Amino acid sequence: MKKEEFKLKHVAFIMDGNGRWAKRRGLPRHLGHKAGCDRIIEIYEECLAQGIKAMSLYAFSTENWNRPEDEIKHLFNYLDIFFKKEINRIIKDKSRVIVSGDISRLPKKTQKTINDAIEKTKGFSNFYFNICLNYGGRAEIVRAAKLFAQDVEDKKLNIEDLTEEKFESYLYTKDLPPVDLLVRTSGELRTSNYLPWQLAYAEFIFPSIPWPDFTKEEFRKCIEEYYTRNRRFGTINDEEK
Repeated sequence: MKKEEFKLKHVAFIMDGNGRWAKRRGLPRHLGHKAGCDRIIEIYEECLAQGIKAMSLYAFSTENWNRPEDEIKHLFNYLDIFFKKEINRIIKDKSRVIVSGDISRLPKKTQKTINDAIEKTKGFSNFYFNICLNYGGRAEIVRAAKLFAQDVEDKKLNIEDLTEEKFESYLYTKDLPPVDLLVRTSGELRTSNYLPWQLAYAEFIFPSIPWPDFTKEEFRKCIEEYYTRNRRFGTINDEEK
């Protein structure tokens, strides 16, 4: 494969360590999530500066409902504040907001905020801002399988029509390029049910610092590391022959 084919187009982030960041400072956990939301726009701007086409953010998983109710309430409030504060900037950049996950369980206020952002940016394609809310990777795959099965039942498709490319068209991320790089902050070494299909050939980097401390300078280190990786996609490079 040619070098330009490895260009970084889509970065997925697991924004981990917010609560621990707050705890180390003697603060309530929810203020860690506030600091984490405040960090997003800096990384978004760096993605634009680097010519990256898409970013995905693991904001709230299907398992996060098990957290304390007060923490969950604050988290959605901070997401509301983020979009109301930054939506004009996102529109100016001609970036499109996409949501991966079932947002029907979210507070009505948050659903409205998210849907308004989606509606206001639906015509843009300069950059894709994908926020994963009430998202679970296994649930996404089951959902896609059901959607395909429904199309077969409705006689729109035959079972033989199912290919990897066709299956991808039923995923939340169908409009996005494949994930090239996963960055999980705070040093945890797992993907936690995040984008399992999309991460099949992604490079993984696990900075030890928590998300609120993940500056654009730290992100640049990850980008530099990405470009040192030998991405083969099952083949061998010329120097290995």
